[in-house]
Amino acid sequence: MKRAVSISIGSSRRDKSVQVDLLGERVQIERIGTDGDMRKARQLFRELDGVVDAFGVGGTDLTLQIEDKVYPLYSVLPMVSDVVQTPIADGSGLKNTLEAGLAGFIDANFPLGSRPRTVLVTSGADRWGMAKSFLEAKYECIFGDLMFGLGLPIPLHSKRSLRLLAAILLPVVGRLPFKWLYPTGEKQDQRTPRWGKSYQWASVIAGDCHYINRYMPDSLPDKIIVTNTTTQSDVDRFRQAGAACLVTSTPVLEGRSFGTNMMEAALIAAAGKKRKLTREEIEEIIQDIGLVPQLQILNPDGGHPA
Repeated sequence: MKRAVSISIGSSRRDKSVQVDLLGERVQIERIGTDGDMRKARQLFRELDGVVDAFGVGGTDLTLQIEDKVYPLYSVLPMVSDVVQTPIADGSGLKNTLEAGLAGFIDANFPLGSRPRTVLVTSGADRWGMAKSFLEAKYECIFGDLMFGLGLPIPLHSKRSLRLLAAILLPVVGRLPFKWLYPTGEKQDQRTPRWGKSYQWASVIAGDCHYINRYMPDSLPDKIIVTNTTTQSDVDRFRQAGAACLVTSTPVLEGRSFGTNMMEAALIAAAGKKRKLTREEIEEIIQDIGLVPQLQILNPDGGHPA
């Protein structure tokens, strides 16, 4: 049996292990959270290097990307610096392939109808494939990179503004402590509602699940939520808020949609090439196994929380 392990700096309460069949191989996929402790994560990467078939890096990215420009997150890179044998994925391969078709998936499977084509993407730099899909589908966009990442009340609306932001800020932001930019450990369970007007303006709310949860208002009637790494409690929270449906870019396995890093690591393990897969290889595998986003109807008649 192949083994793929995602070591995450997120909460250990979201840990999960399942077995799946991929590419003719049985693969155990396992998430291990370290509650924000990067030193513990680094130790686990070192201990399991050469023992498992593929690593996922969870709770963070190794890089951020806008179009073909890649910006390293220097505070995170030491966490994986001891790994010399096992291939590593942070999910960017699936973010730039599978997630690039999300807007089209919504249009085909849960059309907006009379609702405006508006989307709040929590961070375009974190999910460039997702952001690009909505831009190309002619959605009116709010990109919340400055709002959700730095707490600044400055929405971005275009590819040009994202590229300008990246060129100016990401070389600096990439050197900041990661905990300044993104909730880790127990902070992932805290909610501080904010940016309510942007949530209510959008017909679609898309991006990282922790960002969406952290700032979402109590009421999101009729909204389409597009994310992944969801637990059952996340699904229940969206349902209670009145969201119409949930689209996860990765499949739901035993009640849980794993992160793109975990699923990419599973594909690497199953492929057996003992290296990171190229974009072309990932696209071919997605086509071969029919990997598509998953739709869950939350409130069939339109959500209006009590």
